[in-house]
Amino acid sequence: MTQLIPLLGACCAVLLAVHFVSVAIAVVRIRASASASCRDDGESVSIIRPVCGLDNFVEETLLSSFALAHPNYEVLFCVAHDGDPAVPLVQRLIALHRHVPARLLIGNNAISDNPKLNNIVKGWAAARHDLIIMADSNVLMPRDYIQRLIAAGRPDTGLVCSPPIGCAPQTLSAEIECGFLNTHQARWQYVADALGIGFAQGKTMLWRRQFLEAAGGMRALASEAAEDAAATKLVRRAGLRVRLVGVPFPQPLGRRRFSEVWRRQLRWARLRRDTFKVFFIPELFTGALLPFALCLASAAAADWSLAATALSFMAAWYGAEVALASAAGWQLSYLSVPAWMLRDLLLPLLWVASWMGDDFVWRGNVMHVANRGSSA
Repeated sequence: MTQLIPLLGACCAVLLAVHFVSVAIAVVRIRASASASCRDDGESVSIIRPVCGLDNFVEETLLSSFALAHPNYEVLFCVAHDGDPAVPLVQRLIALHRHVPARLLIGNNAISDNPKLNNIVKGWAAARHDLIIMADSNVLMPRDYIQRLIAAGRPDTGLVCSPPIGCAPQTLSAEIECGFLNTHQARWQYVADALGIGFAQGKTMLWRRQFLEAAGGMRALASEAAEDAAATKLVRRAGLRVRLVGVPFPQPLGRRRFSEVWRRQLRWARLRRDTFKVFFIPELFTGALLPFALCLASAAAADWSLAATALSFMAAWYGAEVALASAAGWQLSYLSVPAWMLRDLLLPLLWVASWMGDDFVWRGNVMHVANRGSSA
């Protein structure tokens, strides 16, 4: 048994070190970007916002489209059907903010099995400008939203995205979702970006029309079940990079049921498993559960206090996440650490469940990760 102590301790130390390094990368990236000035050359921008139903805080998030500090932009709201309950809201917001060029486009173009992609095809066709942002309806846009996106671009950039950052949770389940989105998923996205293997996130995507059209246009994004996975592969094939915005944009969550959080995370896990297996497999080791077990096993083999070891580990692991959330200005409350612990208990269950099926439900549509291409 004593021969196992160094091995167990070394494995735990490596996983802890990886955790601390990933936190440090995210903190440095976000703090550096927060202090940098945003470039704004005044280039005209079209914003396409697909809308479906009345989500939590939808009026606040759509309203933010009209308060952007950019000299020349338009907003194209896309709804699949004229009976959608969001239609009157969008019409009212457009009527109240006539100083911003905005249109409501209704109709569905079935180019894929992806309902969001089918909804925004008409927006892409109607956009007047070369710079085009696709932004989900639940993204809360700060006044410098456009400037932040443009500032993230480099000569080798094919696409600029932003991880969704959960805010305004009103239930424990919503706090758990913040834990998934913020100090876990966004952190690892910034690590991938720092390593030059950044991947797209469909919440916000800034495209240059000429590039996407040359790569096959909107139909090229239908080559995968999720448009962000297709976008990542498309950009990489072109020899370019997907880059992340310096300071990501918030998504107010409000009330969430646990079943909603589980289904959403399972959908994303199955999509990642299907499209990027090599990068998905190590996700099993990114939570606290495995290093915590190794730490306790090492302590038991060395006849150390299990209680003291457990408390020290949790203070170190979750203290790093507290530091990240505090430095980034992300959701942090008395429920955050318990929510992160529950998240880490769920991570291996999600990983296993992701391999046990190909189906998921999105906006009431039953889909399969293996679906490809046009259904038209």
